[in-house]
Amino acid sequence: MLDRNMQTKGTPMSIRHAILGFLSRQPYTGYELKKLFADALSFHWSGNNNQIYGALIDLHGSGAVTIEILQQEKLPARKVYTITDQGREELRAWVLSEPELPVPRVMARTQLAWAECLSPKELGELLVTYRRKLEDQILMYRETLRRKPRGPARSPREELIWRSLDEGAVAYYEGELAWVEGLRDALAALPTAVDGVGGVAGDGTDGGA
Repeated sequence: MLDRNMQTKGTPMSIRHAILGFLSRQPYTGYELKKLFADALSFHWSGNNNQIYGALIDLHGSGAVTIEILQQEKLPARKVYTITDQGREELRAWVLSEPELPVPRVMARTQLAWAECLSPKELGELLVTYRRKLEDQILMYRETLRRKPRGPARSPREELIWRSLDEGAVAYYEGELAWVEGLRDALAALPTAVDGVGGVAGDGTDGGA
């Protein structure tokens, strides 16, 4: 099986195999793949477009995909990428490799780890800001799920898995929101220290709720 830490010509394997996964469904251009990455809630990728195109160059160089150049009248030529049998074998080997555990490395949590230097009001405002960002993200994801076409559905099993992955992405933010609310409640129950540091204060707009 493949080593998950392995890289090919500097291309992270997660990007490489996500591309192979999309191409296992049907051929796509680089632009279309970029859109698929942007729309996929379950494995949002924040890299730049050059990495996608770089990964496609690596995949073609290793024989995992082929390229067909389609000429268009008055438009640039389209490069359509198609997965090969070798690419399918590589994708299958990667899917069969041992799954990694998620790593809860959230910048907001790192900030909160050192929040003892803040006043109750400052800490309250920080938590309210994070809460609102989470609420906005949940709303955006829910709206995206309502509007966007369903994921691959080559079988009832694949349709179920993709629906579950999208719902899991929303559940992640909902879980983080519940954690923040629990932290705010616990902090609010703490007595305020003599020097004014401790506990938490609301933002003044919702009564600290």
